[in-house]
Order: sequence, then structure tokens, then C-alpha cells
Amino acid sequence: MAADPLIGAVAAPELHVLSYNIRRRMPHTDARDPDLWTRRAPALARRLRVESPSLIGFQEALPDQAEFVQRALGRGYRRIGRGRDASGRGEACPVVWDSSRLRLEGWTQTALSDTPTRPGSVSWGNEVPRIVVTARFTDLATGIAFTAVNTHFDHRSTEARLRSAAAVLEQVAATSGPTIVMGDFNTDVDSKPHRTLLHDGLLRDSWTAAATRLTPAWGTFLDYRAPRLDRKRIDWVLVSSTVEVIRVGLDARRHRGVWPSDHAAMHAVIAIGVPGNREGDRPPPVEQSETRRIVEAPG
Repeated sequence: MAADPLIGAVAAPELHVLSYNIRRRMPHTDARDPDLWTRRAPALARRLRVESPSLIGFQEALPDQAEFVQRALGRGYRRIGRGRDASGRGEACPVVWDSSRLRLEGWTQTALSDTPTRPGSVSWGNEVPRIVVTARFTDLATGIAFTAVNTHFDHRSTEARLRSAAAVLEQVAATSGPTIVMGDFNTDVDSKPHRTLLHDGLLRDSWTAAATRLTPAWGTFLDYRAPRLDRKRIDWVLVSSTVEVIRVGLDARRHRGVWPSDHAAMHAVIAIGVPGNREGDRPPPVEQSETRRIVEAPG
């Protein structure tokens, strides 16, 4: 069933990382529209509870939605991240984590613009502010410190996406130790922003680096339709070289006939501190029975 976890809770030293664009709540949505937040919210809450991720990067979360997903995950989860507007309201890219596993050491939020410390600033052709949230954590199970980055690139401007990729890579290069980058990048793999982020091997795409893939490489912008292989994989989890990627999957299922979001959820199970597989390693093929389970889950 779609209520079954794709991955579920994991034991140390593994960490379950989730990147998920939950689709902002839109006003004046018809009651039958799959985009209606009040219809989607229970399905999203159920999905989050059964998965129990260790670390999540959400995108397109309005303030009430950010509060909702934190409550849905349970009392042990904590959240950081402000809205992208100058007032700190509006859409956010909150980072949420299991406080029984991870301890927050500090965090920053900057604008993807020529004036990154000015909230709400725009540059490079994007019409709305775009942000990046960077957090430093310690894994309480292993004692290893790492950095988590969560972002959402512009949906219209090619120049803004490319400049944003360069800005994020600059942050990663200035960061010591293992790094995880989560986000909706609004562009396909092997695009210029994707290649920029993977430049010089500072980061690897977890999908390519994974030892096991649990699902096909669906296009991650579903638009409330069945998943397809001929669409762009725009939601990524990128990792540095000392992060082992154990398994990955894209959850593109409905729950009781309801889509939780217009995006598929990007899952990665990682272990920090052990060199992982390199770009170009060929993971085992997806088992056909597993593919059928993901695609044909009831409702």
C-alpha cells in the first residue's frame, strides 16, 4: 500500500535523508482539485510519519505548512528556516531533523542574490526571492559533525539557476567536513547547474553514487500525474565524498487516491565518514517486483 514506507526508520550509523517539495498552499482551489492543501495534508502527514526520516529539507513551505509538517513528524522533531521575503514570511526551505539523533550546532539563511545577507533580495533574473539554508549538525550516535544545505532554485531564469549553483558550491567549498545538499533545483540532471554543483568532485549526485536504487529514475515533478521516466529529475540529494550512499528512491505514490504533493519525494540512506561509491559506479538494477510495488500501489 502507499502507506507503507519506501525506506522507514533506520538504525545508526545510517541516516535517512529526505528532500521534498510539498507544494505551497494555493488560495481559491476547487474542492475537487488535487492541488487542494486540505486534501493533500493528511496524505502528506501519513507519508512523513511512516518514513520517520532523520533529516529533511522541505521546499515551498508556507509558515502554516512548515508548522504542520513538523507536528506531523512528531514531538522529537525540530525546525529551522524563515520565509524568503524581507519580512521573513512567505515560502521557506525549512530544515527539519530528529533531535534524538542529531544536535544542531548552528545555522544561517542567505538569499541567492548579489546581496546574500539582505533578506528578500533578488538578482540574476529571478522575479521572486530564492534562499539557501545551511545548518551544522552533530550525529549523536557517531559523534560526527556535518553540514546540511537546503535550497530551491528559480523556476524561470536559467541564469539565476546557474548563478545559484555557483553560490551554493562556493558555500560547500568553504565548509569543512561532510556535506549534504538537498533541494528542488528546477532543472534536469546533466544541466549546467547540475554540472556546476558536481564540478571538481566536491559533491556527488546520490542517485548515481548509491549502492542500491529502490525505484526507477522518475521525473520528480509529477504535477499530480502518474510517474514517468521521460520527465526531468529536478529534486536531488547531493553528498560530499566522505558520505556513503547506501540506497535511494523516489516516492511517487498516492495515499488512498490522494497525491501528497505535485513532486515526488527524494529519499537517500547514507552513512557519514566512510568513502562512498564514485560517480560512474553501476548500482544493481531495480528489481521488477519492487518497481511494480512502487508503480502499482493501490489508490
